This record gives sequence, structure tokens and C-alpha cells, in this order.
Amino acid sequence: MAGFLANVTVVVHIFALLFIGFGGFLAWRWPKVIFVHVFFAAWGVLVNVFPWPCPLTAAENYFRNLQGLGDLPGGFNAYYLYDTVFPRSSLPFVVVIAMATVIISYVGAYQRWRHRHHDGDAPAHRVSMG
Repeated sequence: MAGFLANVTVVVHIFALLFIGFGGFLAWRWPKVIFVHVFFAAWGVLVNVFPWPCPLTAAENYFRNLQGLGDLPGGFNAYYLYDTVFPRSSLPFVVVIAMATVIISYVGAYQRWRHRHHDGDAPAHRVSMG
């Protein structure tokens, strides 16, 4: 059971990382998602920039320890992403791309929000036939 729960934690962690990277785009369709995304993005910065423990990594380590495997060497990103999904040497480039993706998603979400609210305040357009 601990192995299954460790695997579930890995899947949840991957979805959390995808949401951190691309969740702002969901706000283009569902604007209130932006509030959840800001929380996740801040969480992502905290656990990657500061020595702040990630609760998902802690959960996976707990389930790994129940199996006698020990903690993830280097943490989730180092174990699953670096030199597997992308080379560790390209990490600065990946960080810039990730930040640009989040910024673009936020700018787009703001523009769509502004457009919705601006259109709601404008009088209806009338078509004149002559």
C-alpha cells in the first residue's frame, strides 16, 4: 500500500508542477482559478528558492520510508526531473521559460478579465440600416 501511495504522490506532484507552470492559462477561461494559481506559484517559488520543505516531497518520503527506500536523494525535482526530463545544465533556461510562461498566462488572464468587464460597462452596439 505504501508503494501505491508513493506513486500517487508522484502523480499529484507532477500535476502540481504542471499547474504551477500552466495553471494561469486556465484563468483565461475560469478567472477565479487565478487565486489558486497564485498560491501554487508562490508555493513553487518558496520550495525551490528557499529551504522550505515541500509537503508533497515530505509525503512521498514518508511512503518511501515505509517501504525501506529512504528519502528522495536531492528532492523531487533532482530525482525525477534533472537529467531525466531536461539536463541540469539547462536549469537557468528552464527557469526563464517557466517564469515567462507564468507571466504570459497572467497578462492574458488580465486582458481577458479587463475585456469582460469593459464590455459589460459599454452600451449595446446599435446597427443602423440607413
